[in-house]
Amino acid sequence: MSDVRLSTLIEQSAARLNHADLAYGHGTLCAFDEAIWLVLWRLGLPLDTDLDEAADQAVTPEQEAACAALIDERIVTRKPAAYLTREAWLQGVSFYIDERAIVPRSLIAEVLADGTIDAWLNVQTRQVLDLCTGNGSLAVLSALAWPEVQVTGADISDDALAVATINVERHGLQERVVLVQSDGLNKLNPPTHGPFDLILCNPPYVCQASMDTLPAEYRAEPKLALAGGTDGMDFVRQLFKDAPARMSEQAVLVLEIGNEVDHFMAAFPELEVAWLETSAGEDQVLLITRQALIGL
Repeated sequence: MSDVRLSTLIEQSAARLNHADLAYGHGTLCAFDEAIWLVLWRLGLPLDTDLDEAADQAVTPEQEAACAALIDERIVTRKPAAYLTREAWLQGVSFYIDERAIVPRSLIAEVLADGTIDAWLNVQTRQVLDLCTGNGSLAVLSALAWPEVQVTGADISDDALAVATINVERHGLQERVVLVQSDGLNKLNPPTHGPFDLILCNPPYVCQASMDTLPAEYRAEPKLALAGGTDGMDFVRQLFKDAPARMSEQAVLVLEIGNEVDHFMAAFPELEVAWLETSAGEDQVLLITRQALIGL
């Protein structure tokens, strides 16, 4: 019988991950948190397990070996942990994920959950678009946040939409979330689709200089979901041109630009926007009205 306890196994796993000099940011921010995630998942324990109470729980040699093999896989492949567990969490909601789509981590989920966007909506808000939907997480969260709306999730990638379909069905939202293959907004034309009262978009916005230095964990994700051209704003420029014709009169667009605020400001110096506070600060997610886009 093994003398290893759960707390010891997590600590040993964290030490191995830390020594391997991995990159994080796909659901965890450090080796210790990632070790907790991987060990609990491998042991079939809930991710919200009280580690203080479970610290002395015995681990069998077979369980210890299985956890070690998973830690090995994380280190050797440099894949995000979510691709190994086939699960990611966003605002406490579970989503299926695999290599066909980017690991869900959009900061827009925060402003959906905390009600920040609600003040910009009205009783006529009925049509929501999640553009660049990826695995469908923001589309699902929108449908869960606002039971009265219809949601369209759009992506250029058929592979990503296949993953999104799994998540829409997983949450029983087939009647309220429609998935559409579209390059940007080109196939989203009223009255078949829209006009939209709210557009959410976490686009490919990583500038070329950053793409060139991405850690392996990020290069394991579809490049199409990340690369935004020289300054990261290629997709955004086209979006701003095309969006007003797909938006209702009082519609707003919520956009994530991550760490590209300087490039965004350089590209759109005269655009009036409202910055939305998130856990990453006040300069990574913004809101724009249709009227402001018309004025570009």
